Amino acid sequence: MASCDAFKVSSLKGKVTLITGASAGIGAGTSLLFAKLGALLALNGRDEENLKKVAKQCTDCGAAEPLLVPGDLTDEETVRKMVEKTVGHFGRLDVLINNAGILVMGSIETSDLAQYDRVMNINVRAVYHLTQLCVPHLIKTKGSIVNVSSINGERAFPGVLAYCMSKSAIDHFTRCTALDLAPKQVRVNCVRPGVIVTEVHNKAGIVGDEYAQFIADCKHTHALGRPGEVDEVAQSIAFLASDAASFITGVNLPIDGGRHAMCPM
Repeated sequence: MASCDAFKVSSLKGKVTLITGASAGIGAGTSLLFAKLGALLALNGRDEENLKKVAKQCTDCGAAEPLLVPGDLTDEETVRKMVEKTVGHFGRLDVLINNAGILVMGSIETSDLAQYDRVMNINVRAVYHLTQLCVPHLIKTKGSIVNVSSINGERAFPGVLAYCMSKSAIDHFTRCTALDLAPKQVRVNCVRPGVIVTEVHNKAGIVGDEYAQFIADCKHTHALGRPGEVDEVAQSIAFLASDAASFITGVNLPIDGGRHAMCPM
């Protein structure tokens, strides 16, 4: 018979967690939730001022002050120093959240190789490299990895070719590394958000009336009839990282209001 404390997200208390892309959007929301759950945070982002604001929000809710490890994840030396600084400061690493990524518009006709390289370097190569460096530390703690993918990794959409390809790569990266690391008791999962209300679409050039219509269209493009909120993704990340998901690995979990199950009408 299950006890009343069977839900174990509280197991994140005291867990050293490295979160990339923590200066905005899903990364910022996940940082705040993990802080409230008592995790010890190392936060990465390229916007250092925003990163400081997120860190203050974490401490304002009574959490320990996060370690800030800002920098560009495409720079190999920056990534190495980030991992060294995190482990040197806390003495271990329990959870890695690979959230950092960019959305860039472009089709096979309108994009170029420079765009392809930029998207793949940030969304895939940097994830590969950071995970590779963190794995030895996660093996010691029998830790957990949660990658942030997208509905675009499973479903095809026009006009975002490189982005869709990058998220498909993250989906399969999740499955493959889950099998690689299962014998070491390190779990690897990912979330696949649908449309979530953040600034990511604005940064990609979807602004003004076009963005308003894009959000309004979620009534039809998402089975639940609306876009998602950052906290809804953060809660799922926390679940997968926690002991509540102790027998889950290699999963690509849709957080998309049912969009993955829909067919165009």
